[in-house]
Amino acid sequence: MSVKPIPTPQFIVAPRQAALQPVLVALTTYDNDPEGWLAQAIDSVLTQSFSDFALLIVINGPVAASKTSMLLKFAEQDERIIVAQNGHNEGLAACMNQAIEWMLGYDNYQFFVRMDADDICHPERLLKQYNFMQLHKKVAILGTALTEINEAGQKVGSRVMPASNNVIVRMLPRRCTLNHPTVMMRREVFCQGHRYDSQLMNTQDYFLWIELAAAGYEFRNLRERLLEFRRVNDFYKRRGLAKSVNEFKARFQAMRRLHRFTVFNVAYACSVLMLRLMPAQVIKLAYKLDRVLLEKLIRH
Repeated sequence: MSVKPIPTPQFIVAPRQAALQPVLVALTTYDNDPEGWLAQAIDSVLTQSFSDFALLIVINGPVAASKTSMLLKFAEQDERIIVAQNGHNEGLAACMNQAIEWMLGYDNYQFFVRMDADDICHPERLLKQYNFMQLHKKVAILGTALTEINEAGQKVGSRVMPASNNVIVRMLPRRCTLNHPTVMMRREVFCQGHRYDSQLMNTQDYFLWIELAAAGYEFRNLRERLLEFRRVNDFYKRRGLAKSVNEFKARFQAMRRLHRFTVFNVAYACSVLMLRLMPAQVIKLAYKLDRVLLEKLIRH
C-alpha cells in the first residue's frame, strides 16, 4: 500500500513516565468537534476500570484556544495524557499513522486502541478487550459491538458485528465488518509495515481490514456493546459521492484480494452504490433495515 509522507506533529504535552504503559489509546480532534463531546470522550477513557494505558490526543490543525486550554487542563490532571498538534488538518488516517509511528518508538506499547472525539467508552471496554487479547494470542484485531446515540446522548440504535474470524472475512466484500472506533490492534500488525492509507479521506479502515485479511491476520469482535457511537442528524447525508465510490472500490478490492468474486457480491456492491445516491430518507430506511438483517444473520 502506498502511504504518503506525513509531517511529525509538535508535542504540546510530552510523554511522561506514567504514560509508558502496554496500551496506547489514540484520539484525534479537529476544530469542528464540539468541546462538550470531546470532554465526554476523554473522560470515558480516563475513567476506565483498566488503567495501564496512555492517551495520545492529536490536534488535527488549528483549533479554538478554549479547546487547547481544555486539553491542557486534562493533561495537568492526568499524567497518562500526551498532546500533539499538526499545523494543518492532515486527515484522520494521517493522524493515526502519526500515532502509530510514535508508538513504535517505545517497546512498552503492545496494543493500539482507536477512539473518536465524539464517542463514549463503556467503563469496562479496555479491560475486556485487553483480557481477551491476552487469552487469544493469535487474534490481531479486536472490535466490539456499539450502541448508537444521538446529539442528546439518547440511544437510537446499535451495531453488532459478526464475532468469528471466518464470518468477518467472508463478509468483507459486502460490508466493513468492524466498528472502527472500537478496535484494539496488536503492535505486530504495524511492525510488519501495515498502515492506514493516508491518501484516503474516508473508508481508510475498510481498506486496512481488507489488507490485513489478505495478509492472514485473525480478527474477532466482542458482541458486548462497549462504546457509544455518536450518530448525528446529518449522518445519512454525510455519505456523499466520494465516500460511496470509495466503499464501492473497497468491495471490489476485497473480492479480488480475498478471492470472493461472486454474482451476489458484485450485485450487492452495485446496488449499495445506487442506494447511496438516493435521498437521505431512503438511505435512513435502508440503514435501519440493514442493521436488523445483520443482527438476524449473526444470530443464525
